[in-house]
Amino acid sequence: MTQKEIKICYSEYDSLSGLGEEDRILAEKAIEATANSYAPYSGFCVGAAVRLSDGKIITGSNQENIAYPSGLCAERTAMFYAHAQYPDAGIIAIAIAARQDGDLCETPASPCGACRQVMAEYQKLAGRDMKIILAGRRKIRVFRKVDDLLPFIFDSLH
Repeated sequence: MTQKEIKICYSEYDSLSGLGEEDRILAEKAIEATANSYAPYSGFCVGAAVRLSDGKIITGSNQENIAYPSGLCAERTAMFYAHAQYPDAGIIAIAIAARQDGDLCETPASPCGACRQVMAEYQKLAGRDMKIILAGRRKIRVFRKVDDLLPFIFDSLH
């Protein structure tokens, strides 16, 4: 047996003002997108914003359904729409924010496993790392690539 260890590196900021302009704008768009969430069951409103390689920013929000699990996460809403409308532009960054009871969550919401796997697919399709920005009221976390959130990406099919 061999014991192995995985190390994940990320940056953490106390506010959006610590981010560079492009990242700050993307995070602000994700926060704005929480207003378009349809979350009557959980009250957990999530917004996502993706930056494409051509500079366009596409947003999405979570959409719940009484027939759970028929809804869809904000991250996948944004990524699927972005690729459907702009298939030649790779997704190079995604920002995610969440509100509960009308307030931006203090600490960042982390994407679910399904969203992480979809991010991995679009990172591979783009042929470059996809930056991930998780925005909370008191903490902002920035990961340089999807692998940092999903170290054992499913990519066994060739």
